[in-house]
Amino acid sequence: MSNEAVYTLTSVRKDFSGPTETVSVLNDINLQINVGESVAVLGASGSGKTTLLHIMGTLDTISAGSAFFCGRNMIELDQKERAKMRNDEIGFVFQFHHLLPEFSAVENVAMPGLISGMASDDVYDRAREALVRVGLKHRLAHKVTTLSGGERQRAAIARAILMQPAVILADEPTGSLDEKTGQMVGELLASLNEELGTTLLVATHNNELACMMQRRLELRSGELYAD
Repeated sequence: MSNEAVYTLTSVRKDFSGPTETVSVLNDINLQINVGESVAVLGASGSGKTTLLHIMGTLDTISAGSAFFCGRNMIELDQKERAKMRNDEIGFVFQFHHLLPEFSAVENVAMPGLISGMASDDVYDRAREALVRVGLKHRLAHKVTTLSGGERQRAAIARAILMQPAVILADEPTGSLDEKTGQMVGELLASLNEELGTTLLVATHNNELACMMQRRLELRSGELYAD
């Protein structure tokens, strides 16, 4: 693990304005995540975990403070730059896989590379390698609708690593899976962090998954604490 920072968040606040009041969801968040590190953010529903990951994934912006990704000020990025960063440098794994049902596993995994403009042959070679890495060699050409829940989530993880991103952001990646399948997915994420050196940030309320990470934090009422 390197001492080089992937993320540096300083005094970050996130507010949402309603019709009668402004609600503060994140309060004075200070966080540094280094290259190759695996970090779990624990917290109950509504604690701000998803909002934090959305900010770190450039899906949302901060209300105050500063946020840097690999040395770049995320506030200064325009919409096109944020979209390119999301596609090329950040891998996402959500509670629900968000795969396209009309396409095969390998076609789904190839999507980020095709969007980026990479040569088709290279993209599909990478996609097949990623699926083999997550244990889906036998399911490359199968439509998503024929895959089990665990297989779909593994395909989503393969898609997340396709572009060899600096970080994988996983938001409740085991939340829709049974205990045994969730354990397998958690172990897969932890092993990819170790084997590939890809920084991993997992938002979860699953203590078993959190214990697979090197460092654990907890969000309570929008404030971040060491676990």
